[in-house]
Amino acid sequence: MDHSAHHTATAHDHAAHRAHAGHAGHRTGGVTWGAAAKATLHCLTGCAIGEILGMVIGTALMWGNVPTMILAITLAFVFGYSFTLFAVRRAGLDWKSAIKVALAADTVSIAVMELVDNGIIALVPGAMDAHLTDGLFWGALLGGFAVAFLVTTPVNKWMIGRGKGHAVVHAHH
Repeated sequence: MDHSAHHTATAHDHAAHRAHAGHAGHRTGGVTWGAAAKATLHCLTGCAIGEILGMVIGTALMWGNVPTMILAITLAFVFGYSFTLFAVRRAGLDWKSAIKVALAADTVSIAVMELVDNGIIALVPGAMDAHLTDGLFWGALLGGFAVAFLVTTPVNKWMIGRGKGHAVVHAHH
């Protein structure tokens, strides 16, 4: 979303900023479920890309479950952070500040999401040994993402309401 319209050379247009749904009350606890879901979906998108890529690479290379999961989780964090990192870089932050914001905004969300998602995959009988062509592989993976979204959204709502998580990102645009 292009936020350059918010700023003029002399002043910040507060009315335009307040018009964004979900931004009001980030620090007061008045964040909406919609804003929390949007933050979670943003995080889930990066996590899903990284995790699917890791699972595909590990499975295609016939790695065992542990190295494949390590790769998938690592890539989930890399892609999850990168979405925020590049967004705040576009907003004008230097690399060091952008990395700090991405870490502050996404670490808890990604960690919860990965714990839940991978827990689901580990608990589904046969999912860890399923191949890329098996419906069980994709069903467990997508089911894990769905459950992770449902568990992580309240976490993000709580964090944003306290000025943490994705609220940190919104302070920089």
